[in-house]
This record gives sequence, C-alpha cells and structure tokens, in this order.
Amino acid sequence: MSNRKVEAAVAEVAGPLAEERGLVLLDVEYRREGGRWFLQCVVDREGGVTMDECAAFSEALDPLLTGLDGLAEDVVVEVMSPGLDRTLRSDREFTWFRGREVEVTTYRPVEGRRRFQGRLEGLEDGHVVVTDDEGTHRIPREAVAKTQLHVRI
Repeated sequence: MSNRKVEAAVAEVAGPLAEERGLVLLDVEYRREGGRWFLQCVVDREGGVTMDECAAFSEALDPLLTGLDGLAEDVVVEVMSPGLDRTLRSDREFTWFRGREVEVTTYRPVEGRRRFQGRLEGLEDGHVVVTDDEGTHRIPREAVAKTQLHVRI
C-alpha cells in the first residue's frame, strides 16, 4: 500500500478522534527514515495545543492503529503541534492558517517572482492566495515549492 493511502487511512480514524477531543487534525505524514517507519500527526486548536494534549491524543490513537492495512507494526507514532514555522502541506492547513504571515517559494517564476511573503488568504480554485504591500497574488498550487509560516522576531 502506498504511503498516501496509509496517510488517508490514518486520517479516517485520527480525524474523528481529534474532533472528539476538541482538536483539528491538520496533517498526517507516513515516511521511512533510517530504516524505521514514522507516522507523524499534526493537531491543533484555536489558542494552540499542549504537549500533554499531544501525548494523550497519541495514547488514544495507538489502539485505533493496530492492524491498520499498510502500517508497519513497529511504526514510531509522533503527535505534535504545528510549530511556529510550520511548512504547510495539506489543503486543510491553508485554510486553518488563513490570516497568518507566510513565505511562499515557487518552482518557477510567477508574476516575475519566485518568493512571496505576506498574509495567507487561503486556497482558491487551485491557487495559494497571498496579500502583501504590492497587492494580492494568486500562485498556482502546482508552482508552489514550499509554503512556510513566517515568524517575525
């Protein structure tokens, strides 16, 4: 089974569990690193999520993962908050972080640029929408190499 299918299967059981606990499941990533399999679930809520909430979610999720098709038996499960400088991957994250400052880099020039920094307006019709001092920019999703939350220090 492909990693994407495993991620989708995990999201089917983890999403409702998150909602029961007042959390939002933002992303699921299943990957192999250094010979081990890792399953990373990113959860959040308005105002943020604590380490204790992440640990409790992980404990509640563990029995739901037992026997899940395609998931390695010795998988390392990591439940975490999105972090201040999160790289956005899922459509849900582009909605969840609307209004936050982001930095978008592209594979190819868009509007003559490969880097945009501004306020994330969300996803619209397959475009990442960012507003900065120069206006609103609609960046085709397939042209986006990376979108990361930007933290001002």
